[in-house]
Amino acid sequence: MDGAAEGGHLLRRKPDIQVATPPEFKGHADIWSPEDLFVASANICLMTTFLSVADRAGLAFSSYESLAEGRLELVDGKFQFIAITLKPTITLTMSSDADKAKELIEKAEANCLISNSMKAKVSLEATIR
Repeated sequence: MDGAAEGGHLLRRKPDIQVATPPEFKGHADIWSPEDLFVASANICLMTTFLSVADRAGLAFSSYESLAEGRLELVDGKFQFIAITLKPTITLTMSSDADKAKELIEKAEANCLISNSMKAKVSLEATIR
């Protein structure tokens, strides 16, 4: 899909990915679904926003890993995501930076374009090591 509305985000040509409906809707478990990509978008946005704020703040860390879960419910006869939980784990180079890392991941979550654009409530459960 190419193009964008006025003031929108232009979708440039990207490599193809295989997509299908999820197993809950008679799809395939080993293929990305729109639901997977929706939750992943919030997770990836948190990561990239954190990388940016951590770099500007000079936070030294050795790894960033994250899991994400989305919760679907039937609302007014339609399925919709009602909640997404992001569970990043940040491993620090110096344990004395734990408070700074917590502040920065919370700042990243508050400034994430994707989660700020979603109707579903996005929650953060960060682990700092």
